[in-house]
Amino acid sequence: MQRMLTVILACLGMVGALAIDTYLPSIPAIGREFAVGPLAVQQTLSVFLFTFAFMMLFYGTLSDSFGRRPVILAALAVYTLASLGAVFAPSFGVLLACRAFQGLAAGAGSVIGQAIVQDRFSHDQAHAQRIMSHIMMVFGLAPAIAPVLGGYLHVHFGWRATFVFLAGFGALMMLLVYRGLPESLPKAQRHAFHGIAIAKNYLKVLRHPQFLLLSLAVGLAFSGLSLYIGSAANFVMDILHLPETAFAWLFIPMIGGMVVGSAWGGKAAARIAPANMIWLGFGIMAAGSAISIAYNVMLVAAVPWAVLPLAVYTFGLAVAMPAIQVGALSLFPDNRGLASSMMSFIQMTAFALVSGMLAPLLFDSALKLACGVGGSLVLSFLCWRLSLMATRQAVQVA
Repeated sequence: MQRMLTVILACLGMVGALAIDTYLPSIPAIGREFAVGPLAVQQTLSVFLFTFAFMMLFYGTLSDSFGRRPVILAALAVYTLASLGAVFAPSFGVLLACRAFQGLAAGAGSVIGQAIVQDRFSHDQAHAQRIMSHIMMVFGLAPAIAPVLGGYLHVHFGWRATFVFLAGFGALMMLLVYRGLPESLPKAQRHAFHGIAIAKNYLKVLRHPQFLLLSLAVGLAFSGLSLYIGSAANFVMDILHLPETAFAWLFIPMIGGMVVGSAWGGKAAARIAPANMIWLGFGIMAAGSAISIAYNVMLVAAVPWAVLPLAVYTFGLAVAMPAIQVGALSLFPDNRGLASSMMSFIQMTAFALVSGMLAPLLFDSALKLACGVGGSLVLSFLCWRLSLMATRQAVQVA
């Protein structure tokens, strides 16, 4: 049962990842079909990410009031319909609107999934951390497989086939959730859906400095990953000079490091203290970032050396982040859904800003991308250290 829960929650997390990554090889073709430039096509990613981040603010609260399952099922229905709309989009504007609706619906599973883990394992934080690591490990398969699959769908069937696949995946997940995911929040533990009470809860979270700093640490660390995802088409085809079917050169090392790191981190969580796991993860990420910068200073980017440091970085990311996420969510035991929403919103807002605004400024140079990852890591580490200082100050005041 626990294994099935892990698989379902990981697949729910894949919904958003697949919508982001599967269509990346088709970005140039979409621009050609609708006669729009690369910056305009980039907005199909940016619009998705901003609506994705915005709606994440509300999924946790909605699930705290109406239950986990109904909210997930409703969101999956909207996602599937939006994907079908993109298949038949007659213009770039319609495609952009469908991407916006996809984004609004895609985040329910990942947000509510974190709350479900806390519902079931709040009595054992080490076990919750292990489950989060296992979910990240399975979830990590999506970004590795998606652009490769998208490349082959594009080459053989055209870019619209990508959205046929996304619609099919959404429908499959609806069936899987309906048949295999039990409700984890009893009616007696749900909060009434009152606007004033909900607003007060949001303010309570926003006024919690430790939570905000830990959430920023997670979002900024993942921004290194999002920088390469947002730049994937340019990095693979313009910098590495590879075809549309070669996105595996970027995504398999990058996601492979995350999967291996999640597997190792899940096993190590029982014997290594969370603070030590975080230190270790940041150290590994720093090593990967330094290697990447040094390589791109000295040599012209080429596979496999241009992408191997990313595997080191994402290994460290997978080691450090579950402990930070569990620590942040544990600060609000009575509002886990809302806290999960806020953390996901902060993380995805950082993702959207980096992919939509920073990536276009850096995706013409492998060295610029490597330095961007290093800068995100430094900011993430500073946020984590500041959260520890805020915690100590709160204890002293108490």
